[in-house]
Amino acid sequence: MKTLVGAGTTRGFTLIELMISATVGAMILLGAYLCLSAGLASQKMLEPRVDLMQSARVALAMMSADLRAACPLDKDYAFLGMHRAIGTADADNLDFATHNYTPRREHEGDFCETSYFVQQDPQTGHLNLWRRRNSTLAPDPLAGGRREELIQGLTGVRFEYTDGLDWYDAWGETNSEKKSGLIAQESSNLDGMPEAVRITLSFAQTAAPSVPSSEETVKTPEAPLVFQTVVYLVLSDNNALPAESAASGSPANQQNTPAPGALQGGPQ
Repeated sequence: MKTLVGAGTTRGFTLIELMISATVGAMILLGAYLCLSAGLASQKMLEPRVDLMQSARVALAMMSADLRAACPLDKDYAFLGMHRAIGTADADNLDFATHNYTPRREHEGDFCETSYFVQQDPQTGHLNLWRRRNSTLAPDPLAGGRREELIQGLTGVRFEYTDGLDWYDAWGETNSEKKSGLIAQESSNLDGMPEAVRITLSFAQTAAPSVPSSEETVKTPEAPLVFQTVVYLVLSDNNALPAESAASGSPANQQNTPAPGALQGGPQ
């Protein structure tokens, strides 16, 4: 038997259909909210890391440019790299001269005394990397000049040096009578300049939001973010006499031998 619906009557939604529609709509809205919340949380977590990565790239680029044009710093020592520590963190420092400098005043050349060193922020306890530049020939090549802060929030700065065979934590030595306490390396085979320098910058991971829990959980420290590069000193070979010329005393060879420290077409 069929039930006929009159032309003047309209049929609406049943209660079950309304409940199903409301449930589906709520699930769609909940899914959209979760996706939006996850996207905002990811952006909030990545923003400081992006800034950190950019700061690390800029600092590494500046150090690389200075080291590629490195030259002897002083007649007593050409290159000085010291291994230091602040607490348990590496806080190495580096002293050398570079031709990566644009003269800004009259009677200035492209020779510039350069130092990279670490200081601890007394408020945060993090390490900050600084650069010292001095374009004048000072009596003390390890002092004077202008200082600028390159990067903040480090947990470690390490410089390593190679002579082409092994890697060392320190390089060079000073005259202990003139600069007591500044001996970086006492090995006689580490005189002059290294062939390359390996730079390692370490940063703490961004802390994740804590999840409340009734049970005690052991928090394992996260591995630090590490940025590392190896810089070859292009001018390091120009500071020593060629082996054949040094071994031979013939006038012809001596005539073609460049003077120690002379520049031979390094990159501009």
